[in-house]
This record gives sequence, C-alpha cells and structure tokens, in this order.
Amino acid sequence: MKKLSFILSSKYTNWTFLLCFLLSQVNVSAQILGATQTEIYLPLLQNKKVGLVVNQTSLVNQMHLVDFLRSKQINIASIFAPEHGFRGDHSAGEKVKTSIDKKTKLPVYSLYGAYKKPNEEQLKEVDILIFDIQDVGARFYTYLSTLHYVMEACAEQKKKLIVLDRPNPNGHYIDGMVLDTAFKSFVGMHPVPVVHGLTVGEYARMINGEGWLKNQVKCDLQVVKMKQYTHQTQYVLPVKPSPNLPNMSSVFLYPSLCFFEGTNYSVGRGTPYPFEFVGKPNNKIGRDTITPRHLPGIADHPPHENKQIKGFNLREYGENLAPNQKKINLFWLIECYKNDENKDKFFTPFFDKLAGTDELRKQIIAGKSEEEIRATWEAKIAAYRLQRRRYLLYADSQ
Repeated sequence: MKKLSFILSSKYTNWTFLLCFLLSQVNVSAQILGATQTEIYLPLLQNKKVGLVVNQTSLVNQMHLVDFLRSKQINIASIFAPEHGFRGDHSAGEKVKTSIDKKTKLPVYSLYGAYKKPNEEQLKEVDILIFDIQDVGARFYTYLSTLHYVMEACAEQKKKLIVLDRPNPNGHYIDGMVLDTAFKSFVGMHPVPVVHGLTVGEYARMINGEGWLKNQVKCDLQVVKMKQYTHQTQYVLPVKPSPNLPNMSSVFLYPSLCFFEGTNYSVGRGTPYPFEFVGKPNNKIGRDTITPRHLPGIADHPPHENKQIKGFNLREYGENLAPNQKKINLFWLIECYKNDENKDKFFTPFFDKLAGTDELRKQIIAGKSEEEIRATWEAKIAAYRLQRRRYLLYADSQ
C-alpha cells in the first residue's frame, strides 16, 4: 500500500503506469531456478572432478552450492572466484587473491586478480565446470566478462561447462548504446546494449553463437533452464549480488547510475544508499545531503570520503518507478553536467569504458537532449533485438 500511495500521489503517475504496477504485484515467486533442478545436473557430476565458478549468490534453496554438492558426495576439485570474491565480501575493483577456503579447505582461484581466465594448470584436475552466479542484467557488471573467459578456457581445454540459470532482475527491457568493440574492456566485452535483456544462460548461448570467444572457439555448453520464468517475471534477489547493490532499488537504478562511476560524482558508496544517491560536495543542484565514510570490512575508500555531498536521494524512485519504466534514465547525468562548475573535470577516462563508446560523452558535452541521444541508439538496438531472439530460452514480449 505504501508503493500504491506513492504512485497515486506522484507527478509521474498515469493510468498506463498504474496498470503496469498493479500487474507487477501478482505473485510470481514460483520460478524453479536452474540450481534447484538437481535431477538434471547431479547425474552429470557423478565420478567427475568438478570446478565451481560461484559466489555468495550460488544457493540451492538456502544452502550454498558448494555445501550442497559436498553433501551429495560430489568431488569438488576447486572453486573459481569472480569480482567481489567467493564470499562476496570484496569491494568493487579490489583484487581477489587465490587462497584456500577456510571452511571447505578447497583451493579458491581468483578470476579477478592476476588472472581473469582459468589457466591450463588450474583446469588440469577438473573434468567439468559449473557456473552459477546471479547477474543483474547490465553490460558493465563484470560477472559476464568472467563468464566469457570461463567459456573460452573450457573450449580451449576441452572441458564441459554447465550454467545453472537464474532470473535477470532487469531482463524485462533492452536499452542503452551498443558497445563499440574499440572500447572493449572487462566492464564491457561484447557489442550489446547497456541493458541486454538476457539471463546468464541466454547470454552464454549468445557468446557461443556469435563467435565472440578467441579464435571463434565453441564451448561445450549446457544450460539448466528455469521453469515458470519469463522475461516479464519480477524477481526479488534473495542475496545481494555485490556489496554495493544491497537491495532491489539499487539493482533497478544501477544501469542508469553506474555511468557516474566515470565522473567526479559519488553514487553513494560509503553511505547507506549505494547506487541510490548521486551527488558531490558543493553541488549546485539537489537538496539531499549525505557523508561517505570508509566502512568496516570494505577495502576501498569511497569518493569524497568524510565530505558532505549534496545531490539526489533516489531510493523512492528506485523502489516505486524504476522497476516499470523499461529504460535507463539519463536525466540526472545530463543535468549534473549542465550544472557543474568544472565541466572539464566532470568526466574521467573510465566513463567511455562504461559507456562502451565515446559518443555519449561527446553528446552530453554538445548539449544534446536525452531524446536526441536516445534517437542515435534506435537502429543498433533494433538490430540487436533480432540478434537476441536466436538465443532466448524464455517467453519474451520485447
């Protein structure tokens, strides 16, 4: 009722949106995830040495996949950890070290440190790999890059890869500029829009099908599909996928606000509102204030640490409007640039990597409106929609 009251009183309200909101409240909690369909993948693991690409989101009901497989006497040879680590307790960008897991005594090989890709030595004692990580549907979220390199290593070393599929919380729409491969990096490896509208399993099929792996090798891939899931299914993540995406509001806002990571603004790291707040010290716009701190257990120091930042607290927007808008929002980015007194310092070199092109930065500097900018995406997004259809596993209304 709180959400409904907000919508009815909001200046953004229209009857179409209200109808979409009411439809979204239908109970859609009956999805059967890939990880819970153990009858499909457990027989494939018998008498095999298994490697796991997992983190804190890799749950079979309430049990971690590692613990579950050990309880079934599956021989786990090793664990491979993405950005944020096996336990999900590393900061964004913090290098993850190869180690021995204290609880299981298994080797944990980092895929976000000295290596991004499992090497021959690490895979020598592995017969089959499982990838089971919750994604959030944005191109610059690095778990997709880890997926790419794991698939490439499996193809090169003749190992089978099983992807246990999970819902995409932003899988109900497609939007944003398509990456120019001249700007390829670990925060964007493939020519897809910012919001790609695929589950991890579907994305893996696209990587294989489009020949994006080195030398166009093909991974021996099996996706354990979900049941009772469509791309319009709203799914509440049971575990935060990374330290600075603590709730669904931040997950919905992430595709729009992550661009600010390539500017001199804060997105609320070091505060109770990561990816729900945008601002900086002495900001000319916005009326909300907050002070970033170095939080216990977080290695990195947030931008503008110990300084009061002024800007926009977007949590209410993220909770009530963002889930149903089906587009990224450039308003805050454009307005912050327009009102910035040091425009020559607004963008950092990282911005073009996040955008996957230098066009967005140039368009904002040139004073283009959001509508004008969006118009330049349309042809490439239309082509991508057709390309994407070949790899869908679930009903879609895109």
